[in-house]
Amino acid sequence: MINLGEYNTLEILRDTEPGLFLGDGADNEVLLPNRYVPEVFEIGDKIEVFVYLDNEERPVATTDQPYIKKGDFALLRCNQVTDFGAFLDWGLVKELFCPFREQAFKMKPGGWYLVHCYLDEESERLVASSKTNRFLDNKELTVAQFDEVDLIVSHPSELGMNVIVNKTHLGLVFSDDIFQDISVGDRLKGIVKKVRPDNKLDISLNQIGYRNIEPNAEHILNELHDAGGFIPLHDKSNPEDIKDRLQMSKKSFKKAIGSLYKERQIEIKDDGIHLK
Repeated sequence: MINLGEYNTLEILRDTEPGLFLGDGADNEVLLPNRYVPEVFEIGDKIEVFVYLDNEERPVATTDQPYIKKGDFALLRCNQVTDFGAFLDWGLVKELFCPFREQAFKMKPGGWYLVHCYLDEESERLVASSKTNRFLDNKELTVAQFDEVDLIVSHPSELGMNVIVNKTHLGLVFSDDIFQDISVGDRLKGIVKKVRPDNKLDISLNQIGYRNIEPNAEHILNELHDAGGFIPLHDKSNPEDIKDRLQMSKKSFKKAIGSLYKERQIEIKDDGIHLK
Protein backbone atom coordinates (compact mmCIF):
# COMPACT_ATOMS: atom_id res chain seq x y z
CA MET A 1 0.00 0.00 0.00
CA ILE A 2 1.23 3.49 -0.89
CA ASN A 3 0.26 6.03 1.77
CA LEU A 4 -0.39 9.68 0.96
CA GLY A 5 1.26 12.19 3.22
CA GLU A 6 3.82 9.68 4.51
CA TYR A 7 7.25 8.35 3.70
CA ASN A 8 7.12 5.09 1.74
CA THR A 9 9.94 2.67 0.94
CA LEU A 10 9.21 1.51 -2.61
CA GLU A 11 10.87 -0.58 -5.31
CA ILE A 12 12.09 0.92 -8.58
CA LEU A 13 10.04 -0.91 -11.23
CA ARG A 14 10.95 0.76 -14.54
CA ASP A 15 12.64 3.79 -16.06
CA THR A 16 10.41 5.86 -18.36
CA GLU A 17 10.56 9.23 -20.12
CA PRO A 18 8.78 11.18 -17.31
CA GLY A 19 10.71 9.41 -14.54
CA LEU A 20 10.87 6.24 -12.48
CA PHE A 21 7.81 4.22 -11.62
CA LEU A 22 7.91 2.86 -8.09
CA GLY A 23 5.85 0.03 -6.61
CA ASP A 24 4.91 -1.43 -3.24
CA GLY A 25 4.82 -5.10 -4.30
CA ALA A 26 1.01 -5.12 -4.36
CA ASP A 27 0.51 -3.69 -7.86
CA ASN A 28 0.33 -0.10 -6.59
CA GLU A 29 2.56 2.32 -8.50
CA VAL A 30 3.57 5.97 -8.28
CA LEU A 31 5.77 8.18 -10.46
CA LEU A 32 9.02 9.69 -9.22
CA PRO A 33 9.58 12.60 -11.68
CA ASN A 34 12.96 13.03 -13.34
CA ARG A 35 13.96 15.97 -11.15
CA TYR A 36 14.07 13.59 -8.15
CA VAL A 37 15.66 10.56 -9.81
CA PRO A 38 19.02 9.64 -8.21
CA GLU A 39 22.12 9.78 -10.40
CA VAL A 40 22.85 6.11 -9.80
CA PHE A 41 20.15 3.45 -9.50
CA GLU A 42 19.20 -0.01 -10.66
CA ILE A 43 15.82 -1.56 -11.34
CA GLY A 44 14.81 -3.40 -8.20
CA ASP A 45 16.49 -0.95 -5.82
CA LYS A 46 14.52 0.30 -2.82
CA ILE A 47 14.07 4.04 -2.34
CA GLU A 48 12.37 6.11 0.36
CA VAL A 49 10.05 8.80 -0.97
CA PHE A 50 7.29 11.09 0.26
CA VAL A 51 3.99 10.70 -1.60
CA TYR A 52 1.39 13.43 -2.12
CA LEU A 53 -0.92 14.72 -4.88
CA ASP A 54 0.40 16.86 -7.73
CA ASN A 55 -1.39 19.84 -9.33
CA GLU A 56 -3.61 17.44 -11.27
CA GLU A 57 -4.55 15.51 -8.10
CA ARG A 58 -2.46 12.49 -9.09
CA PRO A 59 -0.24 10.67 -6.57
CA VAL A 60 3.39 11.61 -7.08
CA ALA A 61 6.61 10.77 -5.24
CA THR A 62 9.41 13.10 -4.19
CA THR A 63 12.72 12.77 -2.42
CA ASP A 64 12.28 16.26 -0.94
CA GLN A 65 11.46 16.33 2.74
CA PRO A 66 8.32 18.33 3.62
CA TYR A 67 8.12 20.45 6.77
CA ILE A 68 5.05 18.48 7.86
CA LYS A 69 3.54 15.09 7.13
CA LYS A 70 0.11 13.56 7.71
CA GLY A 71 -0.80 13.47 11.39
CA ASP A 72 1.88 15.97 12.39
CA PHE A 73 1.92 19.60 13.53
CA ALA A 74 4.21 22.36 12.24
CA LEU A 75 4.55 26.12 11.96
CA LEU A 76 4.11 27.02 8.28
CA ARG A 77 4.18 30.25 6.30
CA CYS A 78 1.15 31.33 4.30
CA ASN A 79 2.23 32.12 0.72
CA GLN A 80 -1.11 33.22 -0.71
CA VAL A 81 -4.83 33.46 -0.05
CA THR A 82 -7.43 32.87 -2.77
CA ASP A 83 -11.22 32.68 -2.93
CA PHE A 84 -10.95 29.04 -1.82
CA GLY A 85 -8.57 29.29 1.13
CA ALA A 86 -4.91 29.70 2.01
CA PHE A 87 -1.89 27.99 0.50
CA LEU A 88 1.03 27.20 2.81
CA ASP A 89 4.70 26.56 2.13
CA TRP A 90 5.51 23.05 3.31
CA GLY A 91 8.72 22.61 1.35
CA LEU A 92 7.23 20.92 -1.72
CA VAL A 93 6.46 22.15 -5.26
CA LYS A 94 2.71 22.10 -4.70
CA GLU A 95 1.63 24.17 -1.68
CA LEU A 96 -0.47 22.75 1.17
CA PHE A 97 -4.09 23.93 1.09
CA CYS A 98 -5.90 25.23 4.19
CA PRO A 99 -9.65 25.79 3.58
CA PHE A 100 -11.33 28.79 5.21
CA ARG A 101 -13.38 26.45 7.41
CA GLU A 102 -10.13 25.07 8.89
CA GLN A 103 -8.67 28.45 9.83
CA ALA A 104 -8.89 29.37 13.52
CA PHE A 105 -8.19 32.95 12.44
CA LYS A 106 -8.25 34.31 8.91
CA MET A 107 -4.84 33.67 7.40
CA LYS A 108 -2.85 36.39 5.67
CA PRO A 109 0.02 36.11 3.16
CA GLY A 110 3.35 36.18 4.95
CA GLY A 111 1.89 35.06 8.27
CA TRP A 112 3.08 32.00 10.17
CA TYR A 113 0.53 29.52 11.52
CA LEU A 114 0.67 26.32 13.57
CA VAL A 115 -1.28 23.72 11.63
CA HIS A 116 -2.13 20.03 11.61
CA CYS A 117 -1.94 18.05 8.37
CA TYR A 118 -4.59 15.42 7.70
CA LEU A 119 -6.21 13.51 4.84
CA ASP A 120 -9.65 14.93 4.08
CA GLU A 121 -12.00 11.98 3.58
CA GLU A 122 -14.34 13.84 1.21
CA SER A 123 -11.77 15.23 -1.21
CA GLU A 124 -9.09 12.59 -0.48
CA ARG A 125 -6.57 15.45 -0.42
CA LEU A 126 -3.98 16.39 2.16
CA VAL A 127 -5.09 19.61 3.84
CA ALA A 128 -4.01 21.77 6.77
CA SER A 129 -6.01 23.01 9.74
CA SER A 130 -5.02 25.69 12.24
CA LYS A 131 -7.83 24.48 14.53
CA THR A 132 -5.29 22.21 16.18
CA ASN A 133 -7.21 21.50 19.39
CA ARG A 134 -9.76 19.37 17.57
CA PHE A 135 -7.02 16.88 16.73
CA LEU A 136 -6.08 16.45 20.40
CA ASP A 137 -7.80 14.24 22.98
CA ASN A 138 -7.36 14.02 26.74
CA LYS A 139 -10.14 11.48 27.38
CA GLU A 140 -7.73 8.54 27.42
CA LEU A 141 -4.25 9.66 28.44
CA THR A 142 -1.14 7.90 27.21
CA VAL A 143 1.09 9.76 29.69
CA ALA A 144 1.41 9.78 33.47
CA GLN A 145 2.75 12.14 36.09
CA PHE A 146 6.52 12.72 35.87
CA ASP A 147 6.76 11.30 32.32
CA GLU A 148 9.13 13.12 29.98
CA VAL A 149 7.19 14.27 26.91
CA ASP A 150 7.69 15.98 23.56
CA LEU A 151 6.01 19.37 23.30
CA ILE A 152 4.96 21.74 20.55
CA VAL A 153 4.04 25.22 21.75
CA SER A 154 0.46 25.81 20.60
CA HIS A 155 -1.09 29.11 21.70
CA PRO A 156 -1.11 31.45 24.70
CA SER A 157 -3.83 31.59 27.33
CA GLU A 158 -4.55 33.77 30.34
CA LEU A 159 -2.82 31.20 32.56
CA GLY A 160 0.28 30.55 30.49
CA MET A 161 1.01 28.69 27.27
CA ASN A 162 -0.90 25.76 25.79
CA VAL A 163 1.26 22.95 24.45
CA ILE A 164 0.69 19.86 22.35
CA VAL A 165 1.89 16.80 24.27
CA ASN A 166 3.35 13.89 22.26
CA LYS A 167 1.24 15.03 19.26
CA THR A 168 -1.77 13.60 21.10
CA HIS A 169 -2.87 15.60 24.15
CA LEU A 170 -3.33 19.22 25.17
CA GLY A 171 -1.32 20.51 28.12
CA LEU A 172 -0.67 23.80 29.87
CA VAL A 173 2.55 25.39 31.08
CA PHE A 174 1.64 27.96 33.73
CA SER A 175 3.22 31.41 33.44
CA ASP A 176 5.05 30.88 36.76
CA ASP A 177 6.81 27.86 35.25
CA ILE A 178 8.08 29.65 32.14
CA PHE A 179 11.66 30.82 32.62
CA GLN A 180 12.67 31.08 28.97
CA ASP A 181 11.44 32.74 25.79
CA ILE A 182 9.09 30.39 23.96
CA SER A 183 7.08 30.97 20.79
CA VAL A 184 4.25 29.21 18.96
CA GLY A 185 5.67 26.28 17.00
CA ASP A 186 8.69 25.70 19.24
CA ARG A 187 9.51 22.05 19.89
CA LEU A 188 10.63 21.32 23.44
CA LYS A 189 11.06 18.60 26.01
CA GLY A 190 8.96 18.74 29.16
CA ILE A 191 7.72 16.85 32.19
CA VAL A 192 4.14 15.99 33.13
CA LYS A 193 4.00 17.93 36.36
CA LYS A 194 0.47 16.94 37.33
CA VAL A 195 -2.54 15.07 35.96
CA ARG A 196 -5.72 16.73 37.13
CA PRO A 197 -8.96 14.82 37.87
CA ASP A 198 -10.46 16.01 34.55
CA ASN A 199 -7.35 14.72 32.71
CA LYS A 200 -5.97 18.20 32.15
CA LEU A 201 -2.19 18.12 32.05
CA ASP A 202 0.09 20.56 33.88
CA ILE A 203 3.46 20.62 32.14
CA SER A 204 6.86 21.76 33.36
CA LEU A 205 9.63 22.81 30.99
CA ASN A 206 12.30 22.18 33.61
CA GLN A 207 14.27 18.98 33.26
CA ILE A 208 14.22 18.08 36.95
CA GLY A 209 14.59 14.32 36.88
CA TYR A 210 11.25 13.46 38.49
CA ARG A 211 11.74 9.78 37.80
CA ASN A 212 14.75 9.67 40.10
CA ILE A 213 12.89 11.14 43.05
CA GLU A 214 12.17 8.68 45.84
CA PRO A 215 8.47 7.88 46.53
CA ASN A 216 8.31 10.01 49.71
CA ALA A 217 9.64 13.03 47.83
CA GLU A 218 7.07 12.38 45.10
CA HIS A 219 4.35 12.33 47.75
CA ILE A 220 5.53 15.63 49.24
CA LEU A 221 5.61 17.24 45.80
CA ASN A 222 2.03 16.14 45.19
CA GLU A 223 0.97 17.58 48.55
CA LEU A 224 2.70 20.85 47.78
CA HIS A 225 0.98 21.16 44.41
CA ASP A 226 -2.41 20.39 45.96
CA ALA A 227 -1.81 22.88 48.77
CA GLY A 228 -0.89 25.74 46.47
CA GLY A 229 2.86 25.43 46.92
CA PHE A 230 3.20 25.57 50.71
CA ILE A 231 3.08 23.12 53.63
CA PRO A 232 3.62 24.37 57.22
CA LEU A 233 6.15 21.63 58.00
CA HIS A 234 9.94 21.68 58.19
CA ASP A 235 12.83 19.68 59.66
CA LYS A 236 12.04 20.93 63.20
CA SER A 237 8.33 20.10 63.10
CA ASN A 238 6.71 17.74 65.58
CA PRO A 239 6.88 14.13 64.32
CA GLU A 240 3.15 13.68 65.00
CA ASP A 241 2.31 16.70 62.82
CA ILE A 242 4.36 15.21 60.01
CA LYS A 243 2.71 11.83 60.40
CA ASP A 244 -0.80 13.30 60.47
CA ARG A 245 -0.22 15.42 57.38
CA LEU A 246 1.98 13.17 55.25
CA GLN A 247 1.68 9.67 56.70
CA MET A 248 5.44 9.27 57.06
CA SER A 249 8.05 9.38 59.80
CA LYS A 250 10.08 12.48 60.56
CA LYS A 251 13.22 10.66 59.46
CA SER A 252 11.68 9.84 56.07
CA PHE A 253 10.36 13.39 55.79
CA LYS A 254 13.78 14.96 56.42
CA LYS A 255 15.43 12.68 53.87
CA ALA A 256 12.77 13.46 51.27
CA ILE A 257 12.89 17.25 51.68
CA GLY A 258 16.68 17.08 51.66
CA SER A 259 16.47 15.43 48.25
CA LEU A 260 13.98 18.00 46.97
CA TYR A 261 16.09 20.85 48.32
CA LYS A 262 19.19 19.56 46.50
CA GLU A 263 17.11 19.34 43.31
CA ARG A 264 16.18 23.01 43.91
CA GLN A 265 12.50 22.14 43.81
CA ILE A 266 11.67 23.50 47.27
CA GLU A 267 12.73 26.17 49.72
CA ILE A 268 12.86 25.38 53.44
CA LYS A 269 11.88 28.38 55.58
CA ASP A 270 10.95 28.97 59.22
CA ASP A 271 7.23 28.66 58.45
CA GLY A 272 7.51 25.49 56.35
CA ILE A 273 8.44 24.24 52.90
CA HIS A 274 7.67 26.19 49.75
CA LEU A 275 7.52 24.92 46.18
CA LYS A 276 9.96 26.76 43.92
